Amino acid sequence: MTLFSKIIVLSKRIALSLLKNEQPTALKDSEIFNESDKTHILKNLTNESLIKERLKRANQIDEQKDWKTIEGKIDIPVRKFYWYYAAAAAAVIGILVTGYFLETDPFNNSIESTPTIVNHTIEKGTDKATLTLGDGSVVTLEKGSSFKTSNISSNGKDIVYDKKRATSKISYNYLTIPRGGQYHITLSDGSQVWLNSESQLKYPVSFIDGETRQVELVYGEAYFDVSPSSKHKGAEFKVYNDAQEIQVLGTEFNVKAYKDEPHVYTTLVEGKVAVNFNGKKQNLTPNQQSKLNIKANTLDIAIVDVYNEISWKEGVFSFEEKSLEDIMKILSRWYDIDPIFMNHSTKREEFNGILSKDQNIEDILNSIKNFGIIKNYEIKNKIVVIE
Repeated sequence: MTLFSKIIVLSKRIALSLLKNEQPTALKDSEIFNESDKTHILKNLTNESLIKERLKRANQIDEQKDWKTIEGKIDIPVRKFYWYYAAAAAAVIGILVTGYFLETDPFNNSIESTPTIVNHTIEKGTDKATLTLGDGSVVTLEKGSSFKTSNISSNGKDIVYDKKRATSKISYNYLTIPRGGQYHITLSDGSQVWLNSESQLKYPVSFIDGETRQVELVYGEAYFDVSPSSKHKGAEFKVYNDAQEIQVLGTEFNVKAYKDEPHVYTTLVEGKVAVNFNGKKQNLTPNQQSKLNIKANTLDIAIVDVYNEISWKEGVFSFEEKSLEDIMKILSRWYDIDPIFMNHSTKREEFNGILSKDQNIEDILNSIKNFGIIKNYEIKNKIVVIE
């Protein structure tokens, strides 16, 4: 791991401590700095005007948010907490890499050749999807356009179903997100779902009152904010896919189940879920992630940094000790590209960083290149060749 990558990992740990109004013990225990440097950094970390300036420069945060909110309390809502975590982490990174560290050369890079770009056709992802209705007709949903029926409305970014209940027969719709797309849906029970690139959700147009509410993540990745069962006569909420079933009582969680990956990941943000597979049941608590190996039919549970798992829905790529192969797989879905590695060993190189999904692919690749992870890259049409 490069020195700069270590700084990014450390900054995120420090940011979490600051948000909890705790002492940044990660800095105290760090072997990267001597005691004099630690004192200098800590002084800067408590300089409000300096951090506010750093926050303004971070393009992945909302400049309108009040610093006092970031500064303050652990009891802010979970979704906001992780958003401020990103902001604070960006600020801490800015402090750690300026001044003292820029006098050294944390990148330790020599001047490399300029990337080759031919027939550039790569665009960053945007809000777009296709809606398949119960009669089989398909509607294109995209940013800047609208769609409306008697019980469905879309503004090109979100699709909302009216809050009405089915009587006896359930009609299903499909929302399909292509590569380079994302979309948000509000189901008829008030549950919200954020769908990542290359994903598909099957769901009822309306639920039967008092009966289990069921949806299917056919493939891809989705973040669920489920309306509690107490508002629906105790009716549970379940999420299915080919590999597992998730029982929900009212919570927020992320499910990642791509067709080209050997594992299904379920990450609990808040509340409680039970993952069922092969007749077995495993309860998750907040900050836990289940990792289902589809071929081996095994399930492992681990504590994870939730922000890294859900940052995609907030417009951020957050990578911590992530292999370049896995990173390029994520980028390929958002930018609709096909990566090719010239050296297999490069796939195993690890990268740590927080990057905005609003950046162009060249900016993302240049950031990785500047960290010394890759030597160079070439873009031709939608193919990215990595050296």
